[in-house]
Amino acid sequence: MSKSLIQEVYKKNGGIFRLIPVFVPRRFSSPGRRLRLHPDDYFALGTARGAIKERWFSSVIRCMNGELAAEDEGYSYVSCSDDPDDKFTLKAAIEELGKDIIGRELMQAYGTWPMYSKFFDYEDPLFHHLHLGFEDAARVAHLGKPEAYYYPSQYNNVPGKFPHTYFGFSPDTTKEQVKERLSNFEKGDGRITELSRAYRIQLGTGWYTPPGVVHAPGSYLTYEPQWNSDVNAVYENITSGEVYPYDMLVENCPEDKKYDLDYIISLMDWEKNIDPDYKKTYFRPPVIAAENDEYVEKWIVYDNDYINAKELTIYPGQTALIQDNAAYGCILIQGHGKFGCYDAETAGMLRFGQLSADEYFVGEPAAKAGVVVKNHSKFEPLVMLKHFGPNNSFASNK
Repeated sequence: MSKSLIQEVYKKNGGIFRLIPVFVPRRFSSPGRRLRLHPDDYFALGTARGAIKERWFSSVIRCMNGELAAEDEGYSYVSCSDDPDDKFTLKAAIEELGKDIIGRELMQAYGTWPMYSKFFDYEDPLFHHLHLGFEDAARVAHLGKPEAYYYPSQYNNVPGKFPHTYFGFSPDTTKEQVKERLSNFEKGDGRITELSRAYRIQLGTGWYTPPGVVHAPGSYLTYEPQWNSDVNAVYENITSGEVYPYDMLVENCPEDKKYDLDYIISLMDWEKNIDPDYKKTYFRPPVIAAENDEYVEKWIVYDNDYINAKELTIYPGQTALIQDNAAYGCILIQGHGKFGCYDAETAGMLRFGQLSADEYFVGEPAAKAGVVVKNHSKFEPLVMLKHFGPNNSFASNK
């Protein structure tokens, strides 16, 4: 890819890239079919890969998605024109532009854009699992994975089969009880969620989930900002009648630890899992960041050291200059209008491989100068979700 082309596209479009939709299959569970993907395209990569159940945003990492996954699966691509083949990866753009796009702070700390986000769309609840902490992930040459959830009404016309999420374990649970369930992983239904706590999902709210906390996401489509990692350990062997192999419990363990239950248990941050005030600690209702006659903006992911997100609503017929302290990615979920120099519109129905006008990446200089956002509808709000790294937080904006 020509370095001059990256520079040209970045400069020509005022420091904002339009991104191409990234749809990701998973071999487990059932699709929720709320991604606004054409019904014929949910198996676009073949039945061996499973149905498409996720859409990734602002990603510079590859999916851990089995041997059949393409080398670039999960990577976001920048659209250079209206030709779907005229593109380069966001990863390549950040490598070329460096601090000129993500800012000096992120470049010095991480050497790249350190997070991504996704729409997570399953009809059934997912298995009880955790994401590794940074020390445990480093043992298998990966990064830890903190993540957060937000449930947008615009993508949740139906709730799926189980709109409740399990987090951690009941405070009176012991490690020995969990160990006993895991010891029978290959023998029968472990029913590990009997030890857990479920919370009914409230649209327009969210949660923060630290690494090491066992959780089983419910069946609403979820917006998930998260760290640059795709590592987990599946603690539940049968979910909604689907059986998961032992390898999914230990695939991110060192070879000599794969049958060491004490090591597998140690992947949990135990005190966080049994926090008696779990909801008080990790539930995230929206918090107003700014409000006037043109727009309202809310913090929807906040109070953690890694990831942050906002929901921006431009009122019908209004125009606003939106300024932020750092680079960000974003996805339009309602309405149409202008985003910087681009015509922007929420996706209605996309074909696999089709371009869209709903996803963007904004470099730090453009974010600080401000992006002009126009709502061209007389009646409908324009709504956008914006994901940030650790350098634009609720605390830093107080």
